[in-house]
Amino acid sequence: MSLLEIENLRVTFPTPKGNIDVVRGISFNLDRERLGIVGESGSGKSMTGRAILKLIRAPGRVSADTFRFDGIDLRNQSEKAMRSIRGARISMVMQDPKFSLNPVMTVGEQIAEALQTHKRLPRREIRNRVHTMLEAVRIADPERVATLYPHEISGGMGQRVMIAMMLIPEPDLLIADEPTSALDVSVQAQVLDIIDEQVKRKGMGLIFISHDLNLVSSYCDRILVMNSGTIVEECNAGDLRNATHPYTRGLIAAIPQLNETRDELPVLDRSTWVAK
Repeated sequence: MSLLEIENLRVTFPTPKGNIDVVRGISFNLDRERLGIVGESGSGKSMTGRAILKLIRAPGRVSADTFRFDGIDLRNQSEKAMRSIRGARISMVMQDPKFSLNPVMTVGEQIAEALQTHKRLPRREIRNRVHTMLEAVRIADPERVATLYPHEISGGMGQRVMIAMMLIPEPDLLIADEPTSALDVSVQAQVLDIIDEQVKRKGMGLIFISHDLNLVSSYCDRILVMNSGTIVEECNAGDLRNATHPYTRGLIAAIPQLNETRDELPVLDRSTWVAK
């Protein structure tokens, strides 16, 4: 049995011109592996991640023929039941820590809260686990950093804190939605190495959502390419350069190279393909 089983997932929003499906009947399974989802902005990547956590609020609607996590039918779970799954078993790292961290709580308090929400532990053990988790995400002097507020730490450190918050309950599935988009290039690899290290060590499943095809092909086992709410291609990460769908080929062709000799980067020719 797969960790995550999705069949015919749809996310729908009403508009004055009628209902619009932003995710249009996608299907995939996830084992304890690293799955990348790539595509342009608006392709439905983030909506898919939010739908898995049932974070699509009214008037949005989510439907699926199969929507199962570790044998649990998510379609039938109440909001109360989902609160015991979110964080504890499925965690999500958002794009920018500045908008995800509480500005009036210290770093240590926020990481501890992520643990206390799901487990009752003595205060000393919670403090020790917070410091251990900060060390695991490669933050030096964790005791000092735990006392700081979000505005007192850098963007890279803030993203590491977010990762620590999501991993401290030891979930089975981590959804990383553009986890390095707000970071300098020099810090991106460090943050992704931390995620990769923790995922492998804990034997978790990972869904890595990104625009960056090179990053996804480097850190994932398998890749889904999305466009207009559909999956247009699926391949092993190592085979991405050999992808055959015109949309995927267009994305790859638009990636600038270090030894670039083209005067202009190509623009996607949408007349050569039609999304399902």
